[in-house]
Amino acid sequence: MVSLKNKQSKKLFQESQIFFPGGVNSPVRAFGSVGGDPLFIKKAQGAYIWDVDGNKFVDFVGAWGPAILGHAHPEVVQTVKQVVELGFGFGAPTEGETKLAAQIQSFFPSMEMMRLVSSGTEACMSAIRVARGFTGRNKVLKFDGCYHGHGDALLAKAGSGAATLGIPGSAGVSPDSAKDTITCAYNDSTEIEQAFKQHGSQLACVIVEPVVGNAGFIKPKAGYLKELQALCMALC
Repeated sequence: MVSLKNKQSKKLFQESQIFFPGGVNSPVRAFGSVGGDPLFIKKAQGAYIWDVDGNKFVDFVGAWGPAILGHAHPEVVQTVKQVVELGFGFGAPTEGETKLAAQIQSFFPSMEMMRLVSSGTEACMSAIRVARGFTGRNKVLKFDGCYHGHGDALLAKAGSGAATLGIPGSAGVSPDSAKDTITCAYNDSTEIEQAFKQHGSQLACVIVEPVVGNAGFIKPKAGYLKELQALCMALC
């Protein structure tokens, strides 16, 4: 086994803990649950990243999704430079937003209206708010192990029984924030059928990772997502 040199990462981690809880700015970057210290990354190119100690790695994370073209693709870098030269941000509408929306809609025609936001947490919170506003219902169904951002209502875990109302899954989340969240086990048809039977008339929406990435890339069993879709359509 090759021993990884990480002296500089260790030093930077010690310094970062002075300013940030746990030394990181997102729990997903912490190593506490798996042992060791996080590596501090210095640069990236294509499919590779280098840490501050000079170790080179194949990057299977891709900035948790957005780096679909790899890192520092020349065309992307050039376009970013051109845009930044016009300014960093205006707090006002721009033509680029409309062009981007039109491009997205050309790929996904069902997206008739959009709202561009800065994070997945905002996107999930906004989608749930729209569902609640449209249906006039309050409850949301999510699945254990799925991650949908840091909104309080989504940081809920299952209670003592199947298809239960959620209980806070993180310190700082009040019971009232989680009380309208229903939690089920992923890939368990019996649980979702029970949840719809028990709470369907109060259910605003279901939120799900089609492939559960946050709990180890769990694939849906054959027909599971179609079954879930059918249950939702029956409430419309």
